[in-house]
Amino acid sequence: MQLLPLSQYTFPDPIEADPDGHGFICIGADLSPATLFEAYTHGLFPWFNEDEPICWWSPEPRCIIEPKSYKPSKSLIRNMKKHDYRITVNHAFEEVMRSCSMPRSYANETWISEEIIQGYCALFEAGYAYSVEVWKQQQLVGGLYGVSIGKGCFGESMFSTETDVSKMAFYTLMLIGQENQLAWVDCQLVNEHLISLGARTLSRQIYLKSLQDVIIAPPINWKNYQERVFSSKTIAVNAKLDG
Repeated sequence: MQLLPLSQYTFPDPIEADPDGHGFICIGADLSPATLFEAYTHGLFPWFNEDEPICWWSPEPRCIIEPKSYKPSKSLIRNMKKHDYRITVNHAFEEVMRSCSMPRSYANETWISEEIIQGYCALFEAGYAYSVEVWKQQQLVGGLYGVSIGKGCFGESMFSTETDVSKMAFYTLMLIGQENQLAWVDCQLVNEHLISLGARTLSRQIYLKSLQDVIIAPPINWKNYQERVFSSKTIAVNAKLDG
């Protein structure tokens, strides 16, 4: 993990900049590791289309999921037992990002531009981002990526080319969160899919207060997980289900 220089940009307080809670905070700056680090530690993240200037957001409310409360669905466990996928951590960060940037069945456009990819890959090289990959033999079939600062874990995007594999990556992230006693994983914007996984919302004010505690905590040692290979079948066999 590299010690980053101070960002040349100062971000406004989200509550003061956006008292009505629309979520949009400011525009401009860059996507260097120092700037991304500064933004995330102040509760902001970039979200903009490729032909737009960089826009920074801090939504009200904030969507989070608590690893300690996460329970995988029975259908997911059945599928993990049926197909013995290999799951890794931080083995193919850029490949996961590029797969997340591909068009989806419900949308031809993506906000994950080449500028975004280069910015987050540099943040990953500095030690402040992570990926979880799901492999079918040697083929990457699913995964997710995000930002990691202290005990703050910020999810960005996920993809899958086979049934449930992004959920398998997510479940693996939840297990890592449980092992490291993470208070939450930030999911940013609420949607029905995240709610189905067990996410809930926090007011922006409560989120920002909690954020200051988690980012100064001892960081997750991602190298420990990078040296391990997980089996979807083994994870499923060890799963604890309700009912």
